[in-house]
Amino acid sequence: MKKISLLICAIICVAFATAKDPTNNQVKASLSAVTVYRVGAQLSHLAKATLVRGNNELLIDDISNTLDANSIQVNCNGNVTVMGVEFTVDHLTNEIKTPAIKLLEDSVETINAALDKLKTNISITNDLLSVLKANKEIKGAQTGLSVAELIKLIDYYKTKSIELQNELAVLNAKQTKFTIQLQKLAEQIQEEQKRNTKSTGKLILQLNCAIAGKYDFTISYITQNAYWTPFYDLRAESITAPLKLIYRAKIFQTTGLDWKQVRLSLSTSTPIQNSNAPLFNTWFLSYINPVNYFNNALLQGKVAGLSIKSNTLNEVVVTGYGTDRRSDISGSVASVSPDGLVTKPLYIVNGNEMSAEEFAKIKDGAVKDIKVLKEDEATKLYGSRATRGAMLVTLKDGLDDYITVSDKQLDVTFDIDLPYDVPTNGKAQTALLKEYDVPATYQFYAVPKLDKEVFLLAKIADWEKLNLLPGEANIIFEGTYIGKSFIDPSSTQDTLNLTMGKDKRVVIKREKLMDFSSVKFLGANKKQVFTYETTVKNNKKEAITILIKDQYPLSQNKEIEVELLESNGATITTETGVLNWMFTLAPGESKKLRMSYSVKYPKGKLLNLN
Repeated sequence: MKKISLLICAIICVAFATAKDPTNNQVKASLSAVTVYRVGAQLSHLAKATLVRGNNELLIDDISNTLDANSIQVNCNGNVTVMGVEFTVDHLTNEIKTPAIKLLEDSVETINAALDKLKTNISITNDLLSVLKANKEIKGAQTGLSVAELIKLIDYYKTKSIELQNELAVLNAKQTKFTIQLQKLAEQIQEEQKRNTKSTGKLILQLNCAIAGKYDFTISYITQNAYWTPFYDLRAESITAPLKLIYRAKIFQTTGLDWKQVRLSLSTSTPIQNSNAPLFNTWFLSYINPVNYFNNALLQGKVAGLSIKSNTLNEVVVTGYGTDRRSDISGSVASVSPDGLVTKPLYIVNGNEMSAEEFAKIKDGAVKDIKVLKEDEATKLYGSRATRGAMLVTLKDGLDDYITVSDKQLDVTFDIDLPYDVPTNGKAQTALLKEYDVPATYQFYAVPKLDKEVFLLAKIADWEKLNLLPGEANIIFEGTYIGKSFIDPSSTQDTLNLTMGKDKRVVIKREKLMDFSSVKFLGANKKQVFTYETTVKNNKKEAITILIKDQYPLSQNKEIEVELLESNGATITTETGVLNWMFTLAPGESKKLRMSYSVKYPKGKLLNLN
């Protein structure tokens, strides 16, 4: 009896403890939106869960396996209090391989089995050749063979040896082929493993729910395993046409999750950084040890030639999805007839009449503009068909229509109405951000002292409105890919110069004129005269404007005297010793430019005059 009482007490205690324990619940999170920064990304997930009244423990799967735990944010649409959040990585999923890796490993296993059989056949064939060679030696040592028997024996050895050697060659060729296949499979498996899908992240939420029911959760966090870089296409049909600038982004991610049909956002800001404004501390002067100073500067990257430079960029944010107002507007136009039936307006989509059923099938976000016409105005245009009004609908045409640019106080946003897929493989996925037709003036540019080529520059005014970031640019001029350039918008000038490539049809040559150059000795000094002539010719069919630069040396030593003797009408920047010639060349025209200067210095000294 006593044992029964103890058992009942134990059952009651277990039941009581179970009632006090939070309810365990496990759900999967679906990725809905991603904001990619220049370093890192913010992932936003949606999850639905059924909770009981009181304490609940909710486990949310399908979270990135690399994240900053301090950045986790959890929001719920109901009377739910989040009491605790814990992030964990389930390494047991290492045993669960992706279908791609499993298929590749099955192929490796099949080839290894075939390769083992092949190696066995190669070993047997080599053994047969060894036996044949050994037997040949024995037979050759015997005597008393007739000539006919000897010839027959030689033919046998020859035939059998050729047969075995050919078989061995075929087996070795197969072995080489299998080895190459195994190497390629190993490389592909390594590539698949970069997807970072070996383990999954999980969130464990401790919740308190006031009312039992179904609740929606929004989870967001920062992960470092993603980034994006800008790049551009610069297209020009001729030097008289506007410049087409195509703004693109390369997106990389290995977060362990494939981003499928997500609202994609791009931002130039860095989420995890020191956000404190700088403050001055008292600066005390003291003597320094040169050796220690150099060592400290070297460690901090402050020694000349080892410095690390960084650019501060304006924030540019790309966000996703707009709103679809078709149902709201359609409802406001629809009316009720006297017999109680709801009548629909006339739908005109891109100039063509469309039924209400077909109009309802148009994809959300594909509508660019809707204009509502009331009955009187609609019937004037479309007759009795539009007695209930009309809706004039314009659909988006081209990717540029799906992107809206908003210039805010601290950043610029690009709203994208198209979802993107970005797999977790570390490879670049390209997104087009914006296309601009930019008015540009074209100018040819040459520095023959440094480069024997003539470059074409596109000069853009009011370039700040384009919201550009530093990045590579592909140059396409007159329908031909020219090469790559680099856009650096960190300029403080009013005009942005973009290099459009080299033009072989404008020829330039710089040479030293020996007849006009001389060396003289004046007492303790030596005076040298240098004369250079630059010839430029326009072999194009149209006139061009060209800027040519040259340079003469400057002196900071009172013993060295430099004098510019001839500049041929150039504009001179005396601070740098740079000469600028800008002029127009007609088709087929050539022009010569001459520069001459003298250098006087002590004759026992050597100067870097070249």
